[in-house]
Amino acid sequence: MSTDAEMQIYGKAAIYLRKPERERIEAQTAPFDSKNSCYVTDKAELYLKGLVTARADGKCTVTVTKPDGTKEEGKEFKDADIFEMNPPKYDKIEDMAMMTYLNEASVLYNLKERYAAWMIYVRNLNIDTTTYMNIRNT
Repeated sequence: MSTDAEMQIYGKAAIYLRKPERERIEAQTAPFDSKNSCYVTDKAELYLKGLVTARADGKCTVTVTKPDGTKEEGKEFKDADIFEMNPPKYDKIEDMAMMTYLNEASVLYNLKERYAAWMIYVRNLNIDTTTYMNIRNT
């Protein structure tokens, strides 16, 4: 990761490319329960953050955090509907291949956080063009 000084070459656009160094340091020191933090499936939001409070017989009891910040305790989910959550240091990360848990929920959450902060995710794109007919003869 680059320091703020290295990002200065991008000028005002730097804040749209990477989190400021202060934010990255705060995220690295934030408390995080890696064994119990998770994402759970939700019909309206697709995935929500949660904290596993109990596990038994292939099911988990989870305290779910809604997008408005309210918490719903005691919801039961199948193990298949629970996905591992990355530590906060990976929030808004630009190279998602570096994530500890590379699952659909983690990728979508990261993209959502980046778009909310106007840090649009762009990487090198490989554009492949295939012509199905000879363009010169048309």
